[in-house]
Amino acid sequence: MNVLDVAENSIRAEAALVKILVTIDPQKNQMMIQIIDDGKGMTEEQVAKVTDPFFTTRTTRKVGLGIPFFKLAAESTGGSFRIHSVPGEGTEVTAVFVLNHIDRMPLGDINSTIHTLIVYNPQTDFYYRYSYGSNSFELDTRHMKEILGGIPLDTPEVSAYIKEYLDENKSETDGGALI
Repeated sequence: MNVLDVAENSIRAEAALVKILVTIDPQKNQMMIQIIDDGKGMTEEQVAKVTDPFFTTRTTRKVGLGIPFFKLAAESTGGSFRIHSVPGEGTEVTAVFVLNHIDRMPLGDINSTIHTLIVYNPQTDFYYRYSYGSNSFELDTRHMKEILGGIPLDTPEVSAYIKEYLDENKSETDGGALI
């Protein structure tokens, strides 16, 4: 859910491209999640406040829990959390988790998260890379759109293909490991 929430922040910041990188390194006992966008970016003052749950730039509610919960989740495992942002250029969020820490929440159904982002946000391109040890796969909606020649990604057959592609490739990449 943290990945979904942060990626939705990128979409609200009018990002044309959102990169989501999940890197699992069992040798280093580490999982790193990076969400990088080319949206509006934030000022230094906004970056300093963004981990405060009572700070949000949204006008529809007065709290913003996504970033604070993501930070807490990473740091509670002995990991780290960092946000780098430049106004007019975009934002990079990096969360590092100790993989075998008892307090690390499971990654969850990352494939459904990526699928949902792609299908329900046709105005935004997504680049997704999932790495486990030395294996990895990627999905880039820019290339998919080029191949499809105007067929929308939310067309039922295309949507089903995207989900199947994610499921099959994740399983091949991590051997079905429970992350």
